[in-house]
Amino acid sequence: MSQNSSSSKLGKASPAKMDPEVNAKPERRNFSAEYKRRILEEADACTEAGQIGAFLRREGLYSSNLTHWRQQMSKGALKALSPKKRGPKPNPLAKENAALRRRVEPPEAELKRAETIIEVQKNSPICLVCQIRTAGRTRSHNDRRL
Repeated sequence: MSQNSSSSKLGKASPAKMDPEVNAKPERRNFSAEYKRRILEEADACTEAGQIGAFLRREGLYSSNLTHWRQQMSKGALKALSPKKRGPKPNPLAKENAALRRRVEPPEAELKRAETIIEVQKNSPICLVCQIRTAGRTRSHNDRRL
């Protein structure tokens, strides 16, 4: 009890309670282009030995971050420093394929409907009589040639 009273007399606050639970999946850090540019400028300004290491520890970064950001900067400055969209890349031909499918669907449906009508007409009793007559004419026509 004397320790508690002495620490309160010295003006020390009690340590803040930390949440002991660890997240199952840590959240990925995203750095803006401006932040990357500022960090690179500050890192380039470091001249003394150990100064970059202290700077990286203070910022909570790794030297590989600097290397990667410098490569991005050399490829295309601000555009390269902006965060990349993660996940599967969209297929560039998918949009064109969808447009072509929409364009082809109505004629295909009309063709199928026409084929169905023709098939029904072929199998109708009136058409069968026509086929018999036509077949008879063809035979007699062939007979005439002989």
